[in-house]
Amino acid sequence: MIQAMRETARPARAEAMVPAAYTVVDHRRETHDTVTLTLLPGRGTALPRFRPGQFTMLSAEGIGEIPVSISGDPDDQHDGRLVQTIREVGAVSAALCRSEAGSEIGVRGPYGHGWRLASALDGDLLVVAGGIGLAPLRPLIRSALGRREHFGDVTLLAGARSYADLLYPLQLDAWARRRDTAVTVTLDRPDPGWTGRVGLITGPLAETAIVPERTTAYLCGPEIMIKVCADALAARGVPPERIQVSLERNMKCGVGWCGHCQLGPHLLCRSGPVCRWDAVADLLDIEEL
Repeated sequence: MIQAMRETARPARAEAMVPAAYTVVDHRRETHDTVTLTLLPGRGTALPRFRPGQFTMLSAEGIGEIPVSISGDPDDQHDGRLVQTIREVGAVSAALCRSEAGSEIGVRGPYGHGWRLASALDGDLLVVAGGIGLAPLRPLIRSALGRREHFGDVTLLAGARSYADLLYPLQLDAWARRRDTAVTVTLDRPDPGWTGRVGLITGPLAETAIVPERTTAYLCGPEIMIKVCADALAARGVPPERIQVSLERNMKCGVGWCGHCQLGPHLLCRSGPVCRWDAVADLLDIEEL
């Protein structure tokens, strides 16, 4: 199983470490600590097209660089645009979150293995997102809904600490209004007037009817949520190789040079961030990893 995860790409060249200049054309506040930036490349600097689940390395001049999942529409890349949702957790992310329209930031990428949607054709999709984990899953959802006739049931479960922490509420409402898509949102702490689900995402997951042999699951969120949900799905008969998870480690270079993102035999910037559950489940049981 581990062999299936091994990276076969050639080592990155030195120029892969040079950021391309991108300009912020839209700055949208999502929550109190999260913003979405829309970026356009400078003349002649457009990066290769991204695939859902991949990430870029974003840099704030004079401060540093961090990995950020791409959260835009994979079918809307005609002008090289990138959409990146960033949570403020440190000096670099704080600087990026302050980037207003017209400012310039550095971008490298896209990097890593993304969500594998082709393997789910003619089957059912189950998407489970916790908190900021909805951001890297949004391109997958948009891609699937843009090809809706190729899939059976499409179910999205999204969890957040509170409504104020919920990403893309208008987008979630639009998806929920579709007759061909089932959407459930659950909050850890209900806000006044909230009439939806309350509690951990494991509640609606346990209640979701699935046909295990037809289901491909996509999970992103806190690691403990991923593990609990993936184990629950495997226990219900979903083949572990059809459970895909997006994992985070301390990525510094994005190209497999520094080793900071190592998880056992894997460098997640290259063999991840999206991994098959059968390849990483045992590794996540080891606290030191």
